[in-house]
Amino acid sequence: MALNLDALGKTIGPLTKPYGWKDAVLYALGVGAGFEDLDYCYEKRLKVLPSFSIAAVFDFLAHVGAAADITLAGVLHGEQELIFHNPIPAAGTLTTTGRITHYYDKGRDRGALVVAESETSHDSGQRLFTSRATLFARLDGGFGGPNAPKNKVPFPDRAPDQVVKAAPSKNQPLLYRLSGDFFALHVDPAFAAMAGFEKPIMHGLCTHGFACRALIDSLVPGAPEKVRRMACRFSRPLYPGTPIETLVWKTAEGQALWKTVDAESGVEVITNGVFEYGPIPSAAPAPAGAADVQSKSFSNSDNEDQNP
Repeated sequence: MALNLDALGKTIGPLTKPYGWKDAVLYALGVGAGFEDLDYCYEKRLKVLPSFSIAAVFDFLAHVGAAADITLAGVLHGEQELIFHNPIPAAGTLTTTGRITHYYDKGRDRGALVVAESETSHDSGQRLFTSRATLFARLDGGFGGPNAPKNKVPFPDRAPDQVVKAAPSKNQPLLYRLSGDFFALHVDPAFAAMAGFEKPIMHGLCTHGFACRALIDSLVPGAPEKVRRMACRFSRPLYPGTPIETLVWKTAEGQALWKTVDAESGVEVITNGVFEYGPIPSAAPAPAGAADVQSKSFSNSDNEDQNP
């Protein structure tokens, strides 16, 4: 099935999502939080994990996939960037509006990339976050479009400053999907086999949530409201029950690089990680335009496999 190139630039939304403290807590539990992270799990002193923003844009990403006519059996989440303008309140209604900004062609046998940008605000009037997502359409390449620009993040040639270990359970996807990511690849063995996997795989965005917790604990412990930006590339699939390590390099004041690896094999499952943190200024910057998205968007054109 050919991608629908006519969807480029057309507005998607506004999409609204009411949520309450139980939704924020369910998400936190889905990405491994527990008694050691009680602020994310207890309504009387609740702080919302910044990566909960992903749960707010599941519907938007589904609309992107449908608008682009991506072949469902081949879709994976390739890259994700989040820019935070204000902390996410514990309850309310979120409104998201966005568009497809780029199509990139990796070749007939290597798939395509669909890049989308969205803005989400709270019913209080606060602008909360900007999302820039890249969907990897493994079965939809060869339409004659340009290849993505390469942008490999250079990591320091030294040991990481922090290594945070975690052990997602074999049932982690069953809990995480209750936050709204119901894609069958993570629960249905027959669908996973059709997509080329031996069994259902972890949501890449679930692993992303584990990494977000690790980064906060390492760099701004107890202060998720100080997270400013989190970006990464999903590079390899991970099976449920596989232990992981998030490696963190502090590179400057308020800046760090990170990656998440399969702790058993050492294979990188999330790469090109960028993390920025510190007090949010009173005047948040305006969202980037399409040209800026192209210049900043990480390319995964040199990766064959992608973790959703």
